[in-house]
Amino acid sequence: MSHIVHNLIARGEARIVALPDAEAPVRHQVESDRNFGLPKALYGATVAGYLGFLLVVGSAFANPQLAIPMAIFVVFIIAGFGVPAVWTRLAGNTSEPQTMGEFGLKGIMTNTGRLAARDATIQVLILPALLVVWGLAVAVIAALVR
Repeated sequence: MSHIVHNLIARGEARIVALPDAEAPVRHQVESDRNFGLPKALYGATVAGYLGFLLVVGSAFANPQLAIPMAIFVVFIIAGFGVPAVWTRLAGNTSEPQTMGEFGLKGIMTNTGRLAARDATIQVLILPALLVVWGLAVAVIAALVR
């Protein structure tokens, strides 16, 4: 590409234009929407499910040697949801998460199309719910085997 420009300059066909007087404002090509589109209650329920699993398993297999690994898991879960929560509050983010009413009416747009609120809620909460059920099942099995 630069070879073509040099040829234009050498042949005298290059057009020289004046520098603009005022500096143009910076134009961002991408709108910075740091919001994930779901209501805060769904994130809270997800965190509650993960922490509930740790609570069930930690209390079922209470052992002083498990204190540090459980604390590390809790820190990772809180960091995994806390950092994106802080990220949504950075300067330049003008969008707000949907309220539960808006979510119920409009649902959410995904890569494969619009999802109803019920379907999106099931997809978001299925893993935390299964983890809590699994933790309860393991705790019951462990209690029966003892």
